[in-house]
Amino acid sequence: MSQNHYQVLGVPTTATALAIKLAYKKLAVQLHPDKHGGSPIYEERFKAVAVAYQILGDPARRAAYDYQLRQAEQRAAEAQRQQEYRPQGQHIYGVPMPPPAPLRTRRPAGSAERYYRNIPKQRRFTRRDYLLTFGFLAALLLFMGTVKVVMDHVTAVSNYEDGLRAYSRRKWETAHAYFSEALHFKATYKEALTRRGEIEQLVNRNYEQATLDYTAALRETESKPDQATLLYRLGQCQSEMGQIANAERSLTSSVTIDSTQSGAWLTRGALRLFEQQQFEKAIHDLSVGLRQRTTAGKPLPVKYLTYRGLAYYKLDELLLARQDYRQVLEASPNNGQVHFLLGRIAQREGNAPAACEFFQRALRFGYLYAAAAQQQNCPPTVEPPVVELRPEEKLLK
Repeated sequence: MSQNHYQVLGVPTTATALAIKLAYKKLAVQLHPDKHGGSPIYEERFKAVAVAYQILGDPARRAAYDYQLRQAEQRAAEAQRQQEYRPQGQHIYGVPMPPPAPLRTRRPAGSAERYYRNIPKQRRFTRRDYLLTFGFLAALLLFMGTVKVVMDHVTAVSNYEDGLRAYSRRKWETAHAYFSEALHFKATYKEALTRRGEIEQLVNRNYEQATLDYTAALRETESKPDQATLLYRLGQCQSEMGQIANAERSLTSSVTIDSTQSGAWLTRGALRLFEQQQFEKAIHDLSVGLRQRTTAGKPLPVKYLTYRGLAYYKLDELLLARQDYRQVLEASPNNGQVHFLLGRIAQREGNAPAACEFFQRALRFGYLYAAAAQQQNCPPTVEPPVVELRPEEKLLK
């Protein structure tokens, strides 16, 4: 007995639209022919599930289908009642009449009366038949391929939207799983590649996988601003992996395509400052990035303002370096690192009392890296702890 659409999806006739959608998604993933080696059985079941969802997923078509089911049930009940009524009538009026014998007007003809002739052999398939057959098969394959592409796209979009909702709620593992499932059905889905790359980079710190995702998304992106953003992200990952030359090329391409990418300017400036020791170029990049942040009305990133002051310090532009550090202190008065850097400027200017004062303030605000400088340049007070120098302290040493 054939199943109705509710039985195909495995839901009751009273199921809600959400339950029908969830059942369809589950069966579409389980019965997809690609997961079963292209089995015709799973292909037919997959098609049946798709047809059932097309009917039941649309409220108007579902209402018409429910009406047809009720009509069929009524007809079946009526036929059953008639079957139950017939034996009673036979018991009252007698058994039914036997079927009539076949009507014959004469006896079958003998062999002497029969006329035999040879039927000429005919070719079963002509060239036209072969062409029609191949055309039909090609059209069938094209239709099946189109259906697969459409279903893969629909499933990928649905998984991507679910992943976005989890992403907005900061459920990173769930969002990562949805984005990966979307890419399983559509490997070139650039939005899913970008979002998964962001999770790998910013949450999992898996820069190698993030680089692969950003590179794949970049191949599918035509928008210039989107290309610039992806190149900026790619440069960040390459910088974290120690690929300095590749990182600089990616960041340079980013600012070439879109000169308003302040993050790319700042990241390239930090790269040129700490990795390449190109202080003048670092100042230029950091200044452009900071100016764009100011123009856009965003708060100045104190970290990059500190970096520019450090580059000025390395070029003996002590006044400009002090100005940058003062701006940082206006935003963060208890920044022990900046007090330490101001102490280094005072030390280079030969103002030992001011340098010691800044070193003491840095220690008071919890910046323990100033302990070694205080021990070397100020009267002994307390035995300082041994700490490892940061990159900016290594430049100042």
